[in-house]
Amino acid sequence: MSEQIIDPSSFVCGGTGPEKDADESIQALVDKIAQNISEHSGKEYPHLKAIKYKSQIVAGINYFVKIDAGDEYIHARIYEKLPCYGGEVELHGIQDSKEKHDAIEYF
Repeated sequence: MSEQIIDPSSFVCGGTGPEKDADESIQALVDKIAQNISEHSGKEYPHLKAIKYKSQIVAGINYFVKIDAGDEYIHARIYEKLPCYGGEVELHGIQDSKEKHDAIEYF
């Protein structure tokens, strides 16, 4: 994954940044954990397309991503370790049975 430049002025201390349109780098995160989403939910999805996201800087970056999963929307919490700690990507939770209009919230 290419390095991302984070604008710290777009974050609230301890909170998430503003909702943004998903781009190729967010889709790449979703692609990396797609199998984990299916295992966690017990469902197979026809596709997983990142739509919107919020992020939070911690000891890495939490991404809260709204995903179009075909018949429903999913919100996924994806954690990316800092590059100095290996930069691995992990699924930290999902909320399924969401609707397109549902706000992305911290979970």
